[in-house]
Amino acid sequence: MRSARIDWLPPVVIFIGALLLWEISVRAFEVPHYVLPGPLLIAETFWKDAPLLLGSLLVTLRITLIALVLAALGGALMAFVMSWARWLERSLLPYAIVAQATPVVAIAPLIIIWLDDGAALILCAWIVALFPVLANTMTGLKSTDPNLRNLFQLYRAKRWQTQAWLEAPSALPYFLTGLRISGGLALIGAVVAEFVAGTGGAATGLAYRILEAGYRLQIPRLFAALVLLSLAGIVIYAVLGGLSRWAIGKWGDGEPAR
Repeated sequence: MRSARIDWLPPVVIFIGALLLWEISVRAFEVPHYVLPGPLLIAETFWKDAPLLLGSLLVTLRITLIALVLAALGGALMAFVMSWARWLERSLLPYAIVAQATPVVAIAPLIIIWLDDGAALILCAWIVALFPVLANTMTGLKSTDPNLRNLFQLYRAKRWQTQAWLEAPSALPYFLTGLRISGGLALIGAVVAEFVAGTGGAATGLAYRILEAGYRLQIPRLFAALVLLSLAGIVIYAVLGGLSRWAIGKWGDGEPAR
């Protein structure tokens, strides 16, 4: 515990120092609040607008979590399907790579035209979050100990038994690593989709509040929303990290979960 406190001390000191320097600089140079507000004004704005911002954050988080769950299920399922045969991997993997390589901001307007707002936002976030789970799970399935695989073949285990009792446990640390990456990407996908949908009048999520504050030059509210989004991303990463450590804590040193 003492070591953990020492590890956290430097970034906390740097963060507090940066906030103090920011506040002092803004006051010393008399920077207008519509150009760069100070931390105290941002905190005051957040306190005043908390009901509005937190309500919008819940909408964004709902989209993020739904997309993350669907990405976890879809990515794991696709990885297991592709691992059944080499021709399945060669047939399906290029489409997953194309979806990952295509910027979601470029296809989001089309998705929003084709689907209603709720489904479109979830689909955009899902596209961004899918590939890390898929790629990491496939890597985990392929990294199964060949000697154990031969042992299962020696005992005439069926393909589904090998996957369920050997390959799936071996792939679990890789799957959880991909899930941690996808958590932040799902939030990014949801925000990008909300930016695009916001221009069409979908005034719901936190990303739209950022656009709205920018249009009205309410820069302190804009910064408060950005801080809230950053905190949400940190919490998602921390929760998924804790889930990873809990799930594979019994696997020796738990190195893959770091």
